[in-house]
This record gives sequence, structure tokens and C-alpha cells, in this order.
Amino acid sequence: METEQASELVPHGDPFAIFEQWFAQARESEPNDGNAMALATATRDGLPSVRMVLLKDFGPDGFVFYTNRNSRKGQQISENPNAALLFHWKSLRRQVRIEGPLSQVDDATADAYFASRSRDAQYGAVASDQSSPLESRAEFIDRFEQARARSEGRDVVRPPHWTGFGVRPVSIEFWHDRSYRLHERRLFTLRDGEWTSSLLYP
Repeated sequence: METEQASELVPHGDPFAIFEQWFAQARESEPNDGNAMALATATRDGLPSVRMVLLKDFGPDGFVFYTNRNSRKGQQISENPNAALLFHWKSLRRQVRIEGPLSQVDDATADAYFASRSRDAQYGAVASDQSSPLESRAEFIDRFEQARARSEGRDVVRPPHWTGFGVRPVSIEFWHDRSYRLHERRLFTLRDGEWTSSLLYP
């Protein structure tokens, strides 16, 4: 047991390679949405909020998700373009925390991802004024059906307010559950374009 606890499961190395390996394993082992992540944003005054979103792409340039720019989170991103992400993969007893500034993807990237979505998901993006008050569920369904009717027989045009954002990481922390709460944590930090890392006490 002492040898097992002294060994390191998260070595120093390329944090994106480590994440790619963990993410692939999570997609295999998690029963639902292995790409789900908690996204924390804040207002200009620093008041925080958090919600679950889906990771759609990742790499050194950012961990990308898509949303309505006019939503609550979109407004907070506009006011305070910094965010934190948390992946929790219970099946693997692992977590990954990511922090960094946010930037919007270009129109071509947003168009390409929007085109890859199902037609119904596209209609939903067109119909929804995300985070705005809704009088009734029936109103939303009616708007959905109107969007479907308008786009019959042709491509659905991406709404200009529907786009993607990438969190460009300046820190990535890997956490692995261990027996007796002797958990393992390794924090990678970007300094002068190079990644350094150190273990943290759990």
C-alpha cells in the first residue's frame, strides 16, 4: 500500500496530452455526457454564477463551448472575459480544473459547428431567447415550430448571437482520488509560454 500511495498517477508533462487521455477515458466510462463541464463566469463586479455546458473542442488555443451571446453567461463573458471550468468524472474518480481568459471563436468556426448540429437543435437555437423571461412553454414550442417552417427545404442560418467561446488556459489542475483521502493533485501553470507543474497537498 505504501508503494502504491507514493507512486504518481499524474506525472509532469504536456497537460493537453494528459487531458486528452483522461477525456478519452471519460467518454468511454461516463454513463452520460462525458464532455459535460461546469462553467463559472462573473459579472463586471465579480459576482459569480455557474452552470453545466458541453465541451466541443479543445487544445492550446482553448476549451470551446457554444452558447447564446445574449444569455446571462454571454453577458457576463462580455463584461468579464475570464472563466473557470471543472470536469468531474465520477466513474474515474477524477477532476480537472481549468482557468483562463475567454475569447470568441471566428464566424467560420461557429458556422461550421452550427451546421454539424441536428436540425432540431438548430431550430432550438433560432427559437430561444436564452435566459430571457418566458410566458409559457407553449410559446417556446410555437417559436420552435415557426423556425422549422421558415427553414423547410433550405439550410438553417446560424443566428449571429449564437457563437462559441474558448477558455485559453493559464492553469490546469488534475485531481485523482486516492484511498484514505490521500488524493493526488498536480497543478500546471503557464509562465512565459512554458508549462511548469507541481504537486499540491489535497
